Amino acid sequence: MKLEEAIKSTKFKSEVHKAVLHILYTAWWLKSVGAKELKEFGLTHEQYNVLRILKGKHPEQMCVRDIASRMIEKSSNVPRIIDRLELKKLVKRNTSTVDKRETVITITQGGVALLAASTLVIEERMSKQFLLGEEEAVTLNILLEKIREIA
Repeated sequence: MKLEEAIKSTKFKSEVHKAVLHILYTAWWLKSVGAKELKEFGLTHEQYNVLRILKGKHPEQMCVRDIASRMIEKSSNVPRIIDRLELKKLVKRNTSTVDKRETVITITQGGVALLAASTLVIEERMSKQFLLGEEEAVTLNILLEKIREIA
C-alpha cells in the first residue's frame, strides 16, 4: 500500500519529509503485525524483547540495568515487564551473589520454549510480509544506520 493511501494525504513538504513519515508509518505497521502474532503467545513486544535479551546471555544471568540498556524501546519499564514475565514463570529473579543489593534475572526453560515458538511464527510472518531480498535489506540497513548517525 502506498503511503498516501495509508495516511490519506498527498501533501509532503519534501521527499525527505515523506521518507520520515514512511519510516514512522512502517515501524508502526511492523509493530502492529508483530503484536497480533505475539498476542497468541500472551506476550507484548517489550516482554518478547526481554526474553530475547535474556536468551542471548543464557545461561548467564543479567541485572535489570543491563537488560534495560539493550531494549529496543528505551522508555520501557523493565522491572514491571520482568514482574509480568515472572508471574508467567518465563523468567526467574534472584539476588546477585556478587552484590546483594542487585537483582539478577535469568530465562526459564518455559521462557526458552515460548520464545522459540513465538520467534518461529514471527519470522515466518515477517518473511511473508517483508518482501526484500538480501541485497535490498543490506541497502536498507545502510540507509537506516546513516539516518541514525546524527544522534
